[in-house]
Amino acid sequence: MSAFESGTPNRNRTVLLLSSIVTIGLLAGTWYLWPRFEREPPQIRLAPDADVLGLAPMEIVVSDRGAGLKSVTATLSTGGAEQTLAAEQYAQPTSEHKIAVEASKLKGVKEGPAVLRVSARDHSWWSWFSGNETVVQKNLTIDVTPPTVDLVADDRYVNFGGVGVIVYKTSADTATSGIRIGDDFFPGYPGQIKDLPDHFIVFFAHPWNVPADARAMLVATDRAGNTREMRLVYELKNVNYKKSTIALSDSFIQHKVAPLLKDVSARQGSAKEIFVRVNKDLRKENEDKIAAITKKGTPSMFWKGAFSQLSNSKVEANFADARSYSYNNEIIDSAYHLGYDLSVTKQYPVESANSGTVAYTGELGIYGNVVILDHGLGLFTLYGHLSSIDVKAGDTVTQRQIIGKTGETGLAAGDHLHFGVYLNGVAVLPVEWWDPKWINDNIQPKLEGHSGEAIAKAQQSAPRKPVRKKRH
Repeated sequence: MSAFESGTPNRNRTVLLLSSIVTIGLLAGTWYLWPRFEREPPQIRLAPDADVLGLAPMEIVVSDRGAGLKSVTATLSTGGAEQTLAAEQYAQPTSEHKIAVEASKLKGVKEGPAVLRVSARDHSWWSWFSGNETVVQKNLTIDVTPPTVDLVADDRYVNFGGVGVIVYKTSADTATSGIRIGDDFFPGYPGQIKDLPDHFIVFFAHPWNVPADARAMLVATDRAGNTREMRLVYELKNVNYKKSTIALSDSFIQHKVAPLLKDVSARQGSAKEIFVRVNKDLRKENEDKIAAITKKGTPSMFWKGAFSQLSNSKVEANFADARSYSYNNEIIDSAYHLGYDLSVTKQYPVESANSGTVAYTGELGIYGNVVILDHGLGLFTLYGHLSSIDVKAGDTVTQRQIIGKTGETGLAAGDHLHFGVYLNGVAVLPVEWWDPKWINDNIQPKLEGHSGEAIAKAQQSAPRKPVRKKRH
């Protein structure tokens, strides 16, 4: 064997080893460098993504989840001048940057057309090491003037826990309007006033659980987020809400309360624990669902005239009664009764209080079998503890149409009807809706287009009883 032949295997092994090292190096280099060449550009988002900029701030959110941001620039051009909103350079990759744009804080900015330009570049080595770039350019209109609001007819007197009604008019640039009090908002509805299609009517509550010194605000907001507010002036009429204590028995908790808990494991524990789970947790769950249903008002008025009380019925419990519950002579929980309890005879036919459409039917926890009617413009009525239901969701009903029968489903201790009235998710005093005089004095003249002055004169012509302001 020659020397040449004997060296060939060693040479082949050397070449193979070098090839393996090069291959591994190339793979490792690719694994290391590939992310540096990522091609996903930065993201730019405007919130809100509107074509107007007003007193309400706009937020520019720039993000890059890959190589990270390298630079962000934002400018606003208006009236021939350019204003820099941001000019950032990042030595280290940054995943997100936010820019708040408030027209009121920009010097020299005038109302009118403007151009917003935002550019962002990342730390990627793509595009010959210059990185990926995103540019967003948007034409805007600068508008910092709030809409106008004219109060046409107001309400001088409102029951504590009851409803007030006003008519108003706003400028054409208004996007949303209505009345806000506390955490509640009641939208206005156009096209309901006779011969005045550009006027709005709004039914609002001074809720039973809102302090007496709180006052409703008429609010109008345009598309730019500019808001005009007008404080309403009215006298809050006292309503005496009752307090009562209800004694609980083991039998009632075992046979009536515990079965309302669908989760069998929740029925474990002491009688006190079971009752509190139902009266507090399940009650809140049920009331949240009722609020969600009754906040979806229809922008048309289905009802007419005074609402009807269940015929031949007797009021057994009032609205917003404060109830304390005792067990073994110990107060273990409390709740407010947000409706009227009406009793006649067992399984008595239940009538619709006024015309409307069926918004909900079904079982609803402590309220048992329930029907909820939508009467339009945010007004709903609820019928609870029914033994049977004779209508379905979507049905149209007329006043005094039979919709079911009374019962003792839910947390009812005996056969009766729980009747509630809701306005945009807020439980309100039912009794005034049964009162033809209240309807004729406070609502009907406004629907017919009478001014506030004319309505006030008509109300002042009738004798009034002295009222006291409610303390809360």
